[in-house]
Amino acid sequence: MSQISIPPGSSPLKCMIVDDESFAIEGIVNHINKVNFLEVSETCSSGIEAGEVLRRKEIDLMFLDINMPDLTGLELLESLDKPPLTIITTAYSEYALDGFRLNVIDYLLKPIGFQRFFQAAQKAYETFNRRISTSRQEDVPSEMYIRQGDSFIKIMWDNILYAEAMQNYLKLYFEDKSYIIHQTMGSLEELLPKESFFRIHKSFLVNVSHIDLVSGGRVFVKGKELPLSKHRKEELLNNVVLKKLISK
Repeated sequence: MSQISIPPGSSPLKCMIVDDESFAIEGIVNHINKVNFLEVSETCSSGIEAGEVLRRKEIDLMFLDINMPDLTGLELLESLDKPPLTIITTAYSEYALDGFRLNVIDYLLKPIGFQRFFQAAQKAYETFNRRISTSRQEDVPSEMYIRQGDSFIKIMWDNILYAEAMQNYLKLYFEDKSYIIHQTMGSLEELLPKESFFRIHKSFLVNVSHIDLVSGGRVFVKGKELPLSKHRKEELLNNVVLKKLISK
């Protein structure tokens, strides 16, 4: 089985295969069964049947043949207000431009080898996660308020450098100031966008955009040296650093 890192709490993409040839469906099913980030949810032998499924069931990724009787794959796509992510599967290359005009993820020519299938599947999985991340981040208000005595001070979460746990309190650090708030680290993590903040230690939550250096068991943020837990180091490197690494 080919592996790809699935974020904690995530599930494989629910896939639907639409093709009027049973052996073509079987081939894609076999490919899907070799990876851990896809699962077969539905198979359909016509565009009409696929349209009916999409009206009653949530599908994350559709593998769609073009040449089918009554309703072609492209006609099906054009009829959908909110189509799922789609990978075209066909024996005919002349429809490629039409497919990409409809914002398909990829265009696979039959017979479909596993390596080419896997490339397209990875692209779909990464696109799906980007959409989820963008949606979650849009749900987090950029402006927040913290209580300081009898006052409520407006802050911007992206200006937070890091948070430090102090018994029953947290200390929020900014470039030119800091605030102590009555909050737990866990509840703060729930409020802030998970793509922007990383728990490097049980006592420290860091805004990854402000990390200047990761070295050994330390993370440096605006000249401040913070501890990096051994069991968090690998995840930090894989999920934050290596994704933006330009030199090996």
